[in-house]
Amino acid sequence: MHIVRSLFIVLCLLLVGCASAPKKAAEAAPAVAFDADSAYRFVAGQVAFGPRVPGTEAHQQCLLYIGQTLERFGAQVQIQTGEMIRYDGQMQHVANICAHLPADSAYADRPAILLAAHYDSRPWADQEEDYTHRTIPIPGANDGASGVGVLMEVARQWQRQQEHKRPVEIVLFDCEDMGAPAFYTGKQLPHSWCLGAQLWANTYIQQRSAPPSNSASVLTASALYAYGILLDMVGDPNASFPREYYSMQYAGKYVDKIWRTAEQLGFAHRFVSTRTYPITDDHYYVNTIAKIPCVDIIHYVPGGETGFAWWWHTQKDDMSNVNPNTLREVGMVMMTLINATDN
Repeated sequence: MHIVRSLFIVLCLLLVGCASAPKKAAEAAPAVAFDADSAYRFVAGQVAFGPRVPGTEAHQQCLLYIGQTLERFGAQVQIQTGEMIRYDGQMQHVANICAHLPADSAYADRPAILLAAHYDSRPWADQEEDYTHRTIPIPGANDGASGVGVLMEVARQWQRQQEHKRPVEIVLFDCEDMGAPAFYTGKQLPHSWCLGAQLWANTYIQQRSAPPSNSASVLTASALYAYGILLDMVGDPNASFPREYYSMQYAGKYVDKIWRTAEQLGFAHRFVSTRTYPITDDHYYVNTIAKIPCVDIIHYVPGGETGFAWWWHTQKDDMSNVNPNTLREVGMVMMTLINATDN
């Protein structure tokens, strides 16, 4: 992901920052379960393969680990593959992991919630101060594995529940972090980040407009999505999740819903009212191509040089900067939302 900055946007953020989000009467959040230690193990399990750079053995082994684990939790798993154009014009193989968690028959017609993260890790530590280390892949513990770990635990808890009140689609995007490295000096093609999300969104919109088919597909298992949530870098002990610009633009009412849920659970210190610059992340293409309102829950550091944590796209993005309590708070919000009776 990367941040889009402009003077106009800065002025807009200053203006909207003066107004607080609309308040609603506090409602009791339903009691849900989420095991932070289990989520942490799922994060560590991915990192143990090494950097999950697309095209490597570690990436393939991690894909199998995630897919088989989700199937063990009762999900219907499909690997969506395709070819996308990289920043340098070369073709890039993409493999998204799509997992369908069906609702009970009484709730089968409810719109699904899309829960997403990316499972690849960046091939270059291009934010390292030492230039000789910039071509080394990053561990990707926070940037990639943390969001996936939370969603794997969501699937595990979903299996343990007595009721499944709505369909849930977990999509783990590939090649989110294949954007041009900071040291690249050649001509850069546009839209080189979030290749897996672009593939998924284009396929989804094509299938939605195609005649009905008798062939089952995880991509079209739900006739309609109520909204989507993207988790990105959600494990840092000091993580702060502001209201991201594109999320507010395309899915503002769902930002309010998610942040209100977090407040009811006692996590307002984590889900803050601050607004951010636009961040080009997987949710941007879910919003603009698939036309599904999608919210990015992402760790943002206002005032920093990059806008992200100090370990971002460096060798320090390792398990030492992943905290089970942060995973728990994000996971509790996800579990509460998928068990809500409203849309």
